[in-house]
Amino acid sequence: MWNKFKRNKLALIAAAVIFLEVLLAIFAPLIAPYDPREPDYVNFLKGPGENHLLGTDDLGRDVFSRLIYGIRVSLSAGLISVLIALAVGIPIGLIAGYYRGFLDEFVIMRFTDAMMSLPSLVLALALSAIMGAGLKNAMIAIGIIFTPRYIRLVRGEVLSIKEAQFVEAAKSLGMSDIRILFKHILPNIMSPILVQATLSIASGIIVEASLSYLGLGTQPPIPSWGTMLSTGQGYLDQAPWIALSSGMAIFISVLAFNLMGDGLRDMLDPKI
Repeated sequence: MWNKFKRNKLALIAAAVIFLEVLLAIFAPLIAPYDPREPDYVNFLKGPGENHLLGTDDLGRDVFSRLIYGIRVSLSAGLISVLIALAVGIPIGLIAGYYRGFLDEFVIMRFTDAMMSLPSLVLALALSAIMGAGLKNAMIAIGIIFTPRYIRLVRGEVLSIKEAQFVEAAKSLGMSDIRILFKHILPNIMSPILVQATLSIASGIIVEASLSYLGLGTQPPIPSWGTMLSTGQGYLDQAPWIALSSGMAIFISVLAFNLMGDGLRDMLDPKI
């Protein structure tokens, strides 16, 4: 599998970018030259230079430092929201696909269809508005809108594998349904789940940035790429580096996760 993955140069570069972002997020206090929350009214809207690599914002805060700390918010939002969706979606999908019946056809799947019929961002906005602004509520909202994807994905995989011979053998040995589901079926359907999780992290970064941009996600003065983009919009003529740096950070991160997801899909596909 590793040989297949490393032949995909774009996926390999994407994995290196993600690894670098993780390191920057972990060691942000050591790398960032300034406090990302501390204003400096003397140097506000100062252009990129020797003292401020990417310039300063409207309050004189170092844009590079805020960009580094913003990685923590974006990666946390993407990862935690996906973990929430996995924790809820996998068990429900396993039960729906394995037992079928009225609960599956007329309750779980109809609810899933209703959730997936709504645009993700609109649903996230509605949930965030109900629960209140803040990063924690934004991650929960994103996790909720991602859950139907995993219910449908896991259910479909279970339907395709539950009649396999190794499942029939497990039943004939008297194993419990819980053991069959989590020890025999789930490990055999993890490949598409991992690929979907990687792609969902990219979507989570976009949704979190959108919520922060609209004031329903990360709240100031906590640095977030979405809030930096919102701030920079008002200073495109005077200080384009504020919006440009945060926009490029979102673009690179989302592209890296999508490319790595494609690489994982090729690596885990037994037909290739």
